[in-house]
Amino acid sequence: MTSTVHVHDQATTPGNGSGSGSGAGQVAGPAEPIGPDAFAVQIADQIESFTVAVVEVAKGGDPDAAVPHLLLQVSQLLLAGGRLGAHEDIVPEERYEPDTGPEPDMDELRERLAHMLAPVDVYSEVFDPYVPRSTPVPSRISDDIADIVTDLRHGMAHYRAGRVSEALWWWQFSYLSNWGPTAGATLRALQSLVAHVRLDTPLAELDGLDTDSEAAEAEEGVLERQAGRVMAAEIAAPLGLRPQPRD
Repeated sequence: MTSTVHVHDQATTPGNGSGSGSGAGQVAGPAEPIGPDAFAVQIADQIESFTVAVVEVAKGGDPDAAVPHLLLQVSQLLLAGGRLGAHEDIVPEERYEPDTGPEPDMDELRERLAHMLAPVDVYSEVFDPYVPRSTPVPSRISDDIADIVTDLRHGMAHYRAGRVSEALWWWQFSYLSNWGPTAGATLRALQSLVAHVRLDTPLAELDGLDTDSEAAEAEEGVLERQAGRVMAAEIAAPLGLRPQPRD
């Protein structure tokens, strides 16, 4: 099977008008679409930039800027995701996906982020906004980011092995099925966290919000209620978020 990676998502070079001269008022020709090789390089660069930045944030070298950096990185990643989502279906060269080897272990990244983001790691989301009266479910920013990185690195393994169409197919498919919705929910949580601090509106008590419902019942939501109080008193400075002074 041959690759059918065609790119029409971004015009880069306007064509020259017909006739002599190039004065004002001349009608430009149709824009030339970006080539598939350049498109793949741009997407791969954006994905690599995200994974490298997230790993650096998780190292804890600059904890005061952790949340703003994550907000920026997830926002930029979703630009690449939007381009993949708007693109026509990408068909890989191979009928069956080649083996990329064992998946990378994300436990250390997940644990570092969970420690850094406690006690605001847990948030609630609606799995599908188009399902009527959907019940919000708990999730964790640390879990979400680790899952996103897992998906992205899987595609990067194809890309580095020279299987460009396979990488693009995987990134597009997993954007639509997993890391795209996950990144969107994570972005909403991070933006909300920044807004609460910058607008000086502390989080309400997280009454019973936990990804482990049995643990939440056993502990009667004590840890979750503490999270709201800690947010107002302690979380702004350690996470690099400081309320704006009011007039």
